Amino acid sequence: MFNWFRRKNKKADSEPVSEPTEQVTTPETETKTETSSQETTQEDYLAWAKTAYKNIQQTQTATPSQPSTETPPETTQEDVTPDLEPQPQEVVEAATETEKEEVPAWMKKSDRLEALKETALETATVEETTPLTFDEEFVWSAKVLAAQGRAPDDVSQEEINWLKRLRQGLGKSRRGLVNQLKSIVGQGPLNEDAVMEIEALLLQADTGLEATDHIISTLQNKLLEEALPPEQALEYLKSILRDMLDRPLQKVVNPGFAPEKGILNIWLLTGVNGAGKTTTIGKLSHLAQQSGYNCIIAAADTFRAAAVQQVQVWGERTNTPVIANPGKNTDPAAVVFDGISAAQARQADLLLVDTAGRLQNKKNLMAELAKIRRIIDKKAEKAQVESLLVLDATLGQNGLRQAQVFSEAANLSGVVLTKLDGTAKGGVALAVAQQLDLPIRFIGVGEGIEDLRPFSSYEFVEALLNE
Repeated sequence: MFNWFRRKNKKADSEPVSEPTEQVTTPETETKTETSSQETTQEDYLAWAKTAYKNIQQTQTATPSQPSTETPPETTQEDVTPDLEPQPQEVVEAATETEKEEVPAWMKKSDRLEALKETALETATVEETTPLTFDEEFVWSAKVLAAQGRAPDDVSQEEINWLKRLRQGLGKSRRGLVNQLKSIVGQGPLNEDAVMEIEALLLQADTGLEATDHIISTLQNKLLEEALPPEQALEYLKSILRDMLDRPLQKVVNPGFAPEKGILNIWLLTGVNGAGKTTTIGKLSHLAQQSGYNCIIAAADTFRAAAVQQVQVWGERTNTPVIANPGKNTDPAAVVFDGISAAQARQADLLLVDTAGRLQNKKNLMAELAKIRRIIDKKAEKAQVESLLVLDATLGQNGLRQAQVFSEAANLSGVVLTKLDGTAKGGVALAVAQQLDLPIRFIGVGEGIEDLRPFSSYEFVEALLNE
């Protein structure tokens, strides 16, 4: 079982991309010319990628492709039948009976919903069983992993698939930045015109004024010290961006952000309606189950129409128990209380809590979140509690202003950045780190259940600025 929360993706700050150690017997020396060094590096990366590809193929051949207890439910055809799901069954059946009694006929979409669920599950199955292709994207993904010190025999197809999706998701932002930045930073010290061009590019990518000013001033200082060719200038720019994204991690206790075994981990997820909060909870529950954690969901957003039903659908898809109150406008804190009780009784590792996303009345929102916190402190005083803001990347600076309000109300400890594939403004991640001083914990680059993963600054920057 591959643990996504504890995968090896560390990279030294401001450290240039290194050659894969598995294929290089002697390190590159500074006396070699730049051209020969680059050629050798590319050859080594290609050899590393070929070795990794063969190892993955051998692993797939050695492992029979049959359903097992460790296989995610959406990857097997059997799990399309809701009756086979164990713990959430009572909750789902109760909700169905309530729906039949209380929901008007014009609101009932059960047949369409079931069809949609089956289609989504079939899509996920096809994606997971698609044969791995040794193409340009595989080589790029392998290069990113090798540069982080990974060995060819320590790479999984899941990681390769994720890096491919990440690169594709940031394609719009990358195409709008790389070539223009190269042409500007490769001209030596930045004059006033060059500064204005870079500033315009970064602002168009929704990097924000504060982050843009920091990037330009740092880059300018470096180029005043020494003239760098375009490739080296771009590498230095990457190191600036990585430092910005990693800076908020310096003040947190859990930089890796993995659920701790032996205690209850409670993650409160908040964010404005429409940011993808409920979908994120479903994807996180799938990720947790996939990584070997016993997970439960508490549907505590009780005021938004159909929010509880949406969470229950995700519970069915991921085989995750959902704790909910079938009544309308019920107390969210009571649902959290029940969720904690269920998590403790089942010795769950992780409790995901869907909280309200209303900003119309900040005072009520703060009071509700404070009450939930009090319940957690009394009911699970030893729990590891995190508060994550789900932020829609397509909103850009508007989303950041909403995030600032939530930051005051919810005592945030991190951000989940969603919908990065639907925008050419991937620079919003830099704005989050610079303006909110919050670490990005997860990023989403698609609508599929596999399209949300833990955030890596190195992988993000490479996908954003690598051709």
